[in-house]
Amino acid sequence: MHNVAVLTNDLQYDLVRKHGARERAVYEFLPRMVQFLCNVRSHGVHVFHLQLVCDPADPSVEWFGEFLPAQKGTPGADILADVLDARDIVVPKPRDSGFFETDLDDQLRLHGVGTLILTGMQAQICVQTTAADAFFRGYNVIVPPDGVVSTRQEDVDRAIAWLGSYCATIQPMNDIIDQLNRGESFTRKVIKVA
Repeated sequence: MHNVAVLTNDLQYDLVRKHGARERAVYEFLPRMVQFLCNVRSHGVHVFHLQLVCDPADPSVEWFGEFLPAQKGTPGADILADVLDARDIVVPKPRDSGFFETDLDDQLRLHGVGTLILTGMQAQICVQTTAADAFFRGYNVIVPPDGVVSTRQEDVDRAIAWLGSYCATIQPMNDIIDQLNRGESFTRKVIKVA
């Protein structure tokens, strides 16, 4: 299954700890995410972690009050240890989409990836923009609704509805693992024009 990769979005200490509600949502989500990543790695699936790196000179970065999170080289920018494995690939990014001004596309093509499973945080921002950009580049995009997280469940629900109506196949994590166990390929979403 080397043509499949999992992308995680923004599972970083500073971003998770933005406020208590987000932290609670992520730590409730984390055990199933860790198990999913262990399972996909056992099938030879590559895992790429998209790491938001905030530049203080960038006028569009989001400050948390007086604090700029996830600055290059700080512990707060690190990927959560629970989801990181020595075999994984970390791709720094300056914006929400993992494809904007990064070498993600080059790295995925180097590894022969055609299908992307998008996970992580926030479903309605980074996951959604990365999924759309992946679709525009010809990738088969899968989003597990239980593999993405946001502070509010309604944001997840809205993002999943949009993704499923446009550019992604919506498939729960257990179904993805079952498909990998059977050695089946992932079918590309067919876009239907009304």
